[in-house]
Amino acid sequence: MRKYFAGVSAISLCALAAPALAETAEEAAAVFGARQSVLHVSLSPSGKKLAYVAPFGSHGETLYTVDLEAGTPPQRSLVSDDISGDLTSCRWVTDERLICRLYMTTKDATLGKFLGGTRLIAIDADGQNAQSIEAPRNLRALAGIWNGGSIISLNSESSDSSILMSRQYVKEESLNTRLANSEDGIGVISYDIVSGKERKVEGPDKDARFYLADDSGRIRIKATQNLNPSGYYDDTVAYFYRTADSDRWLPLSRVEVAKGYTPGFRPQAVDAKSNLAYGYDVDESGHYALYSMSLDGANTRTKVFAVSDYDVDDVVTLGRRGRVIGASYATEKRYVRYFDPVMDELATALAGALPGRPPINIAGASSDENELLVIAASDTDPGMLYMFDQTAKSLSPLLPIREETVGRQLASMKAVTYTAADGTRVPAYLTLPPGSDGKNLPAVVMPHGGPSARDEWGFDWLVQFFAARGYAVLQPNFRGSAGYGANWFGENGFQNWRTAISDVNDAGRWLIAEGIADASKLSTVGWSYGGYAALQSQVLDPSLYKAVVAIAPVTDLRRLREEDREFSSYSLIAKQLGDGPHLVEGSPTQNVARFASPVLIVHGDADQNVNVEQGRRMNEALVKAGKTVEYIEFDDLAHDLDDSAARKEMLVKIDQFLAASLRN
Repeated sequence: MRKYFAGVSAISLCALAAPALAETAEEAAAVFGARQSVLHVSLSPSGKKLAYVAPFGSHGETLYTVDLEAGTPPQRSLVSDDISGDLTSCRWVTDERLICRLYMTTKDATLGKFLGGTRLIAIDADGQNAQSIEAPRNLRALAGIWNGGSIISLNSESSDSSILMSRQYVKEESLNTRLANSEDGIGVISYDIVSGKERKVEGPDKDARFYLADDSGRIRIKATQNLNPSGYYDDTVAYFYRTADSDRWLPLSRVEVAKGYTPGFRPQAVDAKSNLAYGYDVDESGHYALYSMSLDGANTRTKVFAVSDYDVDDVVTLGRRGRVIGASYATEKRYVRYFDPVMDELATALAGALPGRPPINIAGASSDENELLVIAASDTDPGMLYMFDQTAKSLSPLLPIREETVGRQLASMKAVTYTAADGTRVPAYLTLPPGSDGKNLPAVVMPHGGPSARDEWGFDWLVQFFAARGYAVLQPNFRGSAGYGANWFGENGFQNWRTAISDVNDAGRWLIAEGIADASKLSTVGWSYGGYAALQSQVLDPSLYKAVVAIAPVTDLRRLREEDREFSSYSLIAKQLGDGPHLVEGSPTQNVARFASPVLIVHGDADQNVNVEQGRRMNEALVKAGKTVEYIEFDDLAHDLDDSAARKEMLVKIDQFLAASLRN
């Protein structure tokens, strides 16, 4: 296999001069706080054109299209610079026209909360003939704006300009019967992005949540979830299927969804040739495994793939309609098990040509699958986008995923385990500053968000910032994390907060015991649930961490439970959190008297995941209790603070806060 750069110089950024290592917090924050240079990529049906979404300014996005065959410079085709609207993806439908997805937020005056929704836009490669795809009504504007549909299937032939997409219908009353709409729920339409014509494929179902098509473009799976008399979703999602030769819906499986690791088949993709649905279920060991279910009326269930002690958590697909080619899972690193022998051989060859990296990610393919978009990344490399030509056996670099880090020496991440107080071995990732001997360092314990999530080996911009500033970073996958099975997950990190937070604190004690951390310069930093864990660590041991940073944190469990009462998901959130003394004992705002260390809280006021009132009330409680606290709030920013300027400002402030708090 050979690598070559010919013909891609117009968009290749590999030749940029390597920047000097940042000497100040501002310089490091500018590098690592910058959003990634490539946010989404797509390859046209012919494989001759590339589309990618990149940042525009501090918080906007722009679509670039590139004619790879002509070698012309990237052309800016679409810009979204509204802070309340994000251009999340653009996908080729034909070689001349794309379908783009916008995610938008607005503050509801009645609820006083931010609501989100989607809008699909069809557009030519040169930015002309933009067409917003909306439901054919004007009586309920919000329904049209905030339920813009989602793409279910693209075409399989480059001449086909239609897509399958979901369509939200809202029942309306009108004295004029011609304007009245009696249909309610989610259905499916075929939409031609060139002519603008649409055809109803699936009538609306008021209980439908989503649909799945097989790789021939036929709708085969429907998921439904009923609303109870109070207007809240039931805990059970029911899945239905169709046989290959019938439109009749038949029952497939039922799953309780409020808590993790409940039994039941969860379909993710359908293979038309084998007439099988692929999805997850909990096996006899209490881990998620990959199963298939026959869609022939027999509902034959077969375990396809499982990994001892870990969950299988992703079905890997390829092509414009999602042909199933494998499954993915994470142990110490992430791996892919390819079922397709051709793809297995190819992935092995590509991994050999790109040493030092885990299995590659195939991010796109031409219709004939001859041209593939490949992303290769590691802990010390945010990633490079390549084009692989299967006929020519050539691998061409196109774009770095993070332009600002090109040429920098980044810190290595190492998988470790430590022993918790009860003797349990807890998996974690340790990152040391480049060139460090790993002894007597200022250190950060950084619990992940979720809580039903886990950290993985790979590039992490927040970790790399701390390493660049001289900190050791330990990321514990505490009990309550996902990925390790039902026993490890337990009731989740809120209901079993004592176990989860004890593991987080034991991570700090391990750093000290190993001589990695200077006990007087040990801190904890977390985002979302991680911010909750950072704060709650003070409740169990106020003396361990000398500084606490909480970004977009949950701070009051009972308030979190009640915040969703106006939404249909309330009953599910209530079950996840449970009820009882832990709602008070496990809430940082209710236990501020225990706090001994200085606290920095950061929050965006447009956060839909964790209401900004959680951060505000924590700040107020600490101030009222006479504790040391600083509070930063960013206007119009959501949970991930997806704004380069805001992230830079935040990182500089965190650096200053830690330096002042950890001073001897």
